[in-house]
Amino acid sequence: MGEGSLIVVGTGISPVGQLTTEAIAWMRRADKVLYIVSNPVSVAVIQDLNPRGAESLVGLYADGKLRTDTYEEMVERVLTCVRAGQLTCLALYGHPGVFAYPSHEAIRRARREGYRAQMLPGISAEDCLFADLGVDPKTGCQSYEATDFLLYRRPLDVSSAVILWQIGAIGDWTYKQERYDLSALPLLVERLLPFYSEDHEVCLYQASTLPGCEPTIRRLPLKRLAEADIPPSMTLYIPPARPPEVDEAMVERLRALRAPQGGR
Repeated sequence: MGEGSLIVVGTGISPVGQLTTEAIAWMRRADKVLYIVSNPVSVAVIQDLNPRGAESLVGLYADGKLRTDTYEEMVERVLTCVRAGQLTCLALYGHPGVFAYPSHEAIRRARREGYRAQMLPGISAEDCLFADLGVDPKTGCQSYEATDFLLYRRPLDVSSAVILWQIGAIGDWTYKQERYDLSALPLLVERLLPFYSEDHEVCLYQASTLPGCEPTIRRLPLKRLAEADIPPSMTLYIPPARPPEVDEAMVERLRALRAPQGGR
């Protein structure tokens, strides 16, 4: 057994075509591949890449159990393998650093204890959203976890897009095998109405997890959001409500910088 180390990888939203060559190489090489994926195709791919070392951590979830408790157990299982001298690969669906406390915390603790730990990028639901909805973030994009957005006084710029993650589990800190309690949805609408009209069109989005399947895209007015049936993996996309305001003074300053200079 060698010196323990940790490599964290993502499987993408759809593992067929979105799993990087680098992630595949590390999963094959690892002594232990701990994975947090539920897609059966992803599970099959991981087990095929490392049949002896693959171990699911999904079983640590339990109905009604606080997700924070589950995350702590996941982190400790990862570190147990690293401390045992194993080259440990932690594989998560999507991008391993997007809304993924166990990956970030496992890396922090491993490094603090003197082990080598690294995260590799992956394709997230946001990447799929930009492609499926034809959105270019160059015009601005604010991104918040839905419950976080409710709890804190986050600023909103309605001249740019807004993405609210995990809207299908808003206000619920426990794990549910089926649907979550969405009684907090009216609170979200209430929070948004000072910024948008009730008829402002929003979009419920879910990326396709299997090849050949279409993403879920449901457009509706904001006032109807609280009545919507929303699965846990849904994301809310809110397009801009108005164009950005031009800073005329800055425009003039930029023009002055680019103006031809006098001289001989």
